[in-house]
Amino acid sequence: MANERLRATISAKGETVQSVAQHVGVDPKSVERWITTDRTPHRGHRWKASSFLGVDEVYLWPAVTKQAETASTSELVTYYPHRGAVPATLWSSLIEQASSHVEILVYAGLFLFDSHPDLPDQLTDKAKAGAQVRVLLGDPESDMVRQRGEEEGIGSDLAARARITRRYLEPATRTPGVEVRLHDTILYNSIYRFDDDVLVNPHVLGAPAGQNPVLHFRYIPGARTFRHYMKSFDYAWEQGTPS
Repeated sequence: MANERLRATISAKGETVQSVAQHVGVDPKSVERWITTDRTPHRGHRWKASSFLGVDEVYLWPAVTKQAETASTSELVTYYPHRGAVPATLWSSLIEQASSHVEILVYAGLFLFDSHPDLPDQLTDKAKAGAQVRVLLGDPESDMVRQRGEEEGIGSDLAARARITRRYLEPATRTPGVEVRLHDTILYNSIYRFDDDVLVNPHVLGAPAGQNPVLHFRYIPGARTFRHYMKSFDYAWEQGTPS
């Protein structure tokens, strides 16, 4: 049985067997076999191919559903009942070890900069070494930040915190590779990505972010949870405006 989904997706995306093979790093004959014999490729090849084609691997290879679910579950490193339970040493080690990506989505995130006064300098150094640094802060003039401040019981203090964080970051933004944008999206989760690790702080209505749980995920090829949250980050990033 042929894999018509794969064949149709390659065609719909304007790609070819050769272009998919080149991106994945395999011989075109291998991609042909994936189509004509419905052979399921290795996890790494599945992820590269599905990412290149912009679809979920489970759509192209439904038989791997259980494997993808297992991998996604394995991405969860641990759970913390509130943000204060995250060890200070974990924040420090994730920041220090990050070499390719530091991406932060918050309304203010002031706690991180208060507890790591050298963070702007660290972000500058990482950008100079080639890392991508993207920070999304809540627009202090937006209705969303005002509403969240009221819901958390701190009123205009949340907007003030966002302004302070922006001021802390200002020296780092003079370095190419350090980008800061403002957003006015509904913040369902704060996201802190350091290379293949991401800390997700879900928001509970009426409770300050620091009182809410934190989930620590580590990326595994073929799994979806890490990528799912980073798609959320990318969506917010596209909605943001340069600060």
